[in-house]
Amino acid sequence: MDVFHRLAPFIQDFIYSSQWTELHGIQAAACEVIFDTDANLLLSSGTASGKTEAAFLPVLTELYNNPAASVGVLYISPLKALINDQFKRLELLLLESHIPVCKWHGDASAAKKNATIKHPAGIVQITPESLESLLTNKRGACLKLFSDLRFVIIDEVHHFMRDARGVQVLCLLERLQKLTGRVPRRVGLSATLGDLAAARAWLNTGTGGDCIAPVSDEGKKSVRLFVHRFVKAGDADETKADSGDRAHFEYLFKMTLDKKTIIFTNSREETEFVMANLREIALRNKAPDVYRVHHGNVSAQLREQTEDEMKSSEDKIVTGATVTLELGIDIGSLEQAVQIGAPTSVASFAQRLGRCGRRGQTPQLLFTFVEDVQTTAADVLGPINWAFIRLIAVIELYTKEKWIEPIAPHRHPYSLLYHQTMSHLKSNGELSPAALAREILSLGCFQAVSVEDYKKLLVHLIETEHIQQTETGLIIGRAGERIVNHFHFYAVFIVPEYYLVKDENRSIGTVDKVYPVGMRFSLAGITWETLDVNAKAKVIFVKRVPGISVVDWDVDFESELHTVLVRKMRSIMQGDEGYPYLSGSCGERLNEIRYLARNSGILEFMVTPLSERKFALFPWVGTRQLFTLHFALLGRGIKSKIPWRTCVYLEVYFSGGAAELEAVIHDILRSDLNLYALPLPDKIQVMNKYNEFIPLSLLRKQFIEDFLDFNGLAGAN
Repeated sequence: MDVFHRLAPFIQDFIYSSQWTELHGIQAAACEVIFDTDANLLLSSGTASGKTEAAFLPVLTELYNNPAASVGVLYISPLKALINDQFKRLELLLLESHIPVCKWHGDASAAKKNATIKHPAGIVQITPESLESLLTNKRGACLKLFSDLRFVIIDEVHHFMRDARGVQVLCLLERLQKLTGRVPRRVGLSATLGDLAAARAWLNTGTGGDCIAPVSDEGKKSVRLFVHRFVKAGDADETKADSGDRAHFEYLFKMTLDKKTIIFTNSREETEFVMANLREIALRNKAPDVYRVHHGNVSAQLREQTEDEMKSSEDKIVTGATVTLELGIDIGSLEQAVQIGAPTSVASFAQRLGRCGRRGQTPQLLFTFVEDVQTTAADVLGPINWAFIRLIAVIELYTKEKWIEPIAPHRHPYSLLYHQTMSHLKSNGELSPAALAREILSLGCFQAVSVEDYKKLLVHLIETEHIQQTETGLIIGRAGERIVNHFHFYAVFIVPEYYLVKDENRSIGTVDKVYPVGMRFSLAGITWETLDVNAKAKVIFVKRVPGISVVDWDVDFESELHTVLVRKMRSIMQGDEGYPYLSGSCGERLNEIRYLARNSGILEFMVTPLSERKFALFPWVGTRQLFTLHFALLGRGIKSKIPWRTCVYLEVYFSGGAAELEAVIHDILRSDLNLYALPLPDKIQVMNKYNEFIPLSLLRKQFIEDFLDFNGLAGAN
């Protein structure tokens, strides 16, 4: 029997009514895994390849043929917006099935949640934070809800694997397994994975099962790419100082006119500034205001309104966004995407490219960047635009080699260790130290954490009154109560202190600083003026005003470069190949950079003199390896710095010559370097939400074990 005829009747009817001509390759493969094996399933393919349906069609068929005595399917998503989007699609699919679906997040209906607890069935769609709250505060309800759980579907696996929320998800699923005594099958969905084996291992954590990741050959897809460059004026005329920016905005206005577009930037400030300028140009040209802004500080209501407009409005909406629209929210077919500047990673480029070319269209991605080339003759490296070279390297690695950065594992997630310890104690009440250690250290995510390290954490938490020791065991202490009883406890990502911005009674979004009365700032692509500030309630009341303004956030997106990407950058500068997607001006700029790089010696020699006692050190390695070398040099008494986060070289201050410095470096690379003996700053750490409650010695260990990479440094040179 073919796959189609094995699907539930209501699904067959849905496929007929939707006028599908056939199942996609990934959908047929997923059905075979679910129907014919007991394995977990990882689906990794491009955006709009039908992954969501590939997961749900066979899973819902299984649920239809053999109904569960509780909720049968748990769908975990990183975004409430993604849950809301999938909810609409599932409701349509399930119309004739009698299988209920319930949204479970902070904005969802409490009545519907309570009804699901009373009569658990069907599908629950949930965020990690809401599942944490359920397991911590309502264990009895959890047991009733999921006592016969058959499947867990985890959406955007690559997103979870990259940060602390992924560790949280895996901990929660294992805790749920211990509570119910059941090990449901897991289905992971992802559009961008550089290492399938690592992703399969991640998905399998705590299940003891196998994971199948079918490879679907959907055929090569053509891609339209174009890179265009603008140059700021270098003369002293103040009125022309922003001529490059002005030309850039005029070009963006022309290229997005009457085209449904996402304009991606790498920061919220840039998104706000670009969209405010486009709106101003449209006003000047009497064009319709189709410009929207979508990032994490814009209110959920405005973001959802933008998503709905992009999906269903007759107007060709142009939306400025950061990472928030990289994930798979359905916004219909895009005519193009625009990336301003270089994507921070190959994975980000793949996600952003995947947003366009949906539903059979050829993906079209336009890159633009503005340069301010003002350097002196003595500035050897200043004229090299590293972001531009990185952009070409990103494009080449993905489009020609299909390479994406592998995701580094979290072996020592001490912040999560604290969080899950406190969550366990809140959920279970008093536990003996031995019982607590058994519960926590048996979780798959903490396999690399030693008993000694956990004891060190518990002793520290007792000393700081986060945990209190009784005659028979451990309970949450006075300081811990303040943490676990705050609604922010369930989220393991850092939540800055924000001020709500309101226009009368309408929420516009949030900012992380107070803008005093009379000051103007931009939010949601619109300029506002502060009318009043309620410091106690953390609310800024504003009115809309004309003109363009700026806003700044204290923390924005950080990124790191992989050695493969850095080496690709070097090979591009070494080569003579032209790239058809570069404009004439970009091609000339590439040749200029190649000439500068070759003549500077950086492509041939590891050490390049910059001045009498300052050298540029080019080992051509990634960010983690570069940091490792920086600290190794410091261990030899040699000062250095990484000029900016995505820099590909070190600036080294050394009293000897280039040959002597190179000899020191080669000696380091050949040594058996003890990372624990390096002169690291006292408070060095991998930033995480609960670090302030962790002993500094453990944070230092996490930085050494999970961030520094001497083997990668030595192996690359």
